[in-house]
Amino acid sequence: MRTPIKWAAWIFIWVVGSAMAPRDVAPSWASWPLPAMVTQVCKDSRPGPSTCKLIDSERRVVDDGIAEYSYTLQLGPGPHELLTLHRVVQEAWPGVPLTPSRSLFLLHGDIWGFRGAFLPGVASAVLPRKPSFAIYLARQGLDVWGIDMRWVNVPAQTTDFTFMRDWNLETHAQDLGTGLAVARYVRGLANRSADGPMPLLGWSRGAMVGYAYLNAETRASKERQHVSAFIPVDVAFSFGPDAPAQRQDACQGYKTLAALQTSGVYADNSGQTLQNLGTYANAAPSSPSAFLPGLTNREAALLAGTATYRLQGLPIFKWYHFTGGVFSGSTATALSWTHERFFFDTLEQAVPYQSLGEQVESLALWCGTPKLPYTDRLKHVKVPVLYVGAEGGTGRFGHYSVSQLGSKDVSFHLVQRLQDGARALDFGHADLFLATDADKNVWPRITDWLSRH
Repeated sequence: MRTPIKWAAWIFIWVVGSAMAPRDVAPSWASWPLPAMVTQVCKDSRPGPSTCKLIDSERRVVDDGIAEYSYTLQLGPGPHELLTLHRVVQEAWPGVPLTPSRSLFLLHGDIWGFRGAFLPGVASAVLPRKPSFAIYLARQGLDVWGIDMRWVNVPAQTTDFTFMRDWNLETHAQDLGTGLAVARYVRGLANRSADGPMPLLGWSRGAMVGYAYLNAETRASKERQHVSAFIPVDVAFSFGPDAPAQRQDACQGYKTLAALQTSGVYADNSGQTLQNLGTYANAAPSSPSAFLPGLTNREAALLAGTATYRLQGLPIFKWYHFTGGVFSGSTATALSWTHERFFFDTLEQAVPYQSLGEQVESLALWCGTPKLPYTDRLKHVKVPVLYVGAEGGTGRFGHYSVSQLGSKDVSFHLVQRLQDGARALDFGHADLFLATDADKNVWPRITDWLSRH
């Protein structure tokens, strides 16, 4: 669907679409005024003095008539204080994005950045190409935005992670606020009817950051509140009385990870391990795994998908997995709903490192102690909410967190393919975005709900 645009708006579209730096369209982007205006919006969205600066951008075609625009913002003096803002949208012509009135802002979780989480099919070798959530949304006429949490840009060769010491949920919530502010500003320039708050979808840890952001946003003036609706996907921000075992495990996990952080460990390299599992599964599927002795590379990668909790040092859910699968004894033999090669390709898109700070704070929130400043105003959050869960992931354990909000317009969608009690084999955490039929049986529930909100 292409939104009708008056001729007078083409100037704004050209500025937004090409002056913001698609390298293959307007390499002289720095000479235009828009980067300076975006820089000011970025500064205004940050607490205290800020050194925001738009330093780079690119455009790449991701499907017929659809492009991804990526903008890199320097948020501070350090080389790793970078925020990447993504936009996936239909184009009027190459380099000139449309600005439909409907939109959705996406925030990824652990392991994968925006591209790995919401555009995995673009980098996959599977043919015909498997659907990607961001492209599906753009095809439905939405203007899709999102950010990478700043650890996504940390190079694999990094050895000193001191710069990550203070990165936590608040850090990422502030970056989310900056991304929302810039996206809202750019959209408003091109289409006045699009100048308003945006729905926010957060997957996994991204939803936890979303909760933290919404809690803080209640203190902002109306014009600085950027979220119009919230879609937390397969996550719990806190545990209710129905999860005593999970709370107990979270408390133990908090003690362990907090001690690790205090000792000077600030990064988690789980993404590097998963990346290697995917690479070896694709390159030498029948060879012995160097990571999981006794298994082949293929079997090791399948296990990472179908029994993810076995690879987690501190599993909170003893059935948690990325992808539902089939087992012969304790060995995974196939995936149930996601194409095997597509999953391996997605593993290869994992990023090497993630900051430990938000993981420590997440465990504290699940444990209920120590108290953190992310929950004191949740009752003031009154935007419409849709919770989407997978029975083989966090599933219904995310319902309690939604009940802590002040929202009256609340909906739930739990994807369950097997009978109760089969959580260890049921639809998984990543199946929500990777399953072959997700574009028919999962994502339409989200877009249908958005069309009513």
